[in-house]
Amino acid sequence: MLRAVECQPQGARHGLIDDEVTLDFDNRHRRRLAMTGKNGLQFLLDLPRALRLRHGDTLLLEDGRRIRIVAAKESLAQINAPSPADLIRIAWHLGNRHLPVMLFPDRILIRRDHVIEDMVRLLGASVETIEAPFDPEDGAYAGSGGHHHHHHHDDGDHDHG
Repeated sequence: MLRAVECQPQGARHGLIDDEVTLDFDNRHRRRLAMTGKNGLQFLLDLPRALRLRHGDTLLLEDGRRIRIVAAKESLAQINAPSPADLIRIAWHLGNRHLPVMLFPDRILIRRDHVIEDMVRLLGASVETIEAPFDPEDGAYAGSGGHHHHHHHDDGDHDHG
């Protein structure tokens, strides 16, 4: 079976995309998995170590073809707070529980969990169920063993590992 042997972070890809695979959050942290692309291309993800595949990353197949990773829509809890200070306090509580989160200036997205949803309501937040791709923040130690994402900023390049 044709193998995907490398993952290139979003923005690092060169060339045309030959197919794409849509994966939920759980299936985007893999080392080895049989996959079928949207256009029917079958291949084996066969990486040297498990990586967190991010929305927009590209898998490079042995024969040079390229497969784009697409984050699937999932049922998420959108957390809104009455003020920025309240949202920061809620973010601290979520981080204290080591939960994967997507942070925005005016809201936080988490995977559905009725216990956590009740907790943030007690902290003054409102919670709404939405369907959206879940591509949470990398942890503080994600650079040790995971792949790095580089972004260019006006003040120079730096690594968001």
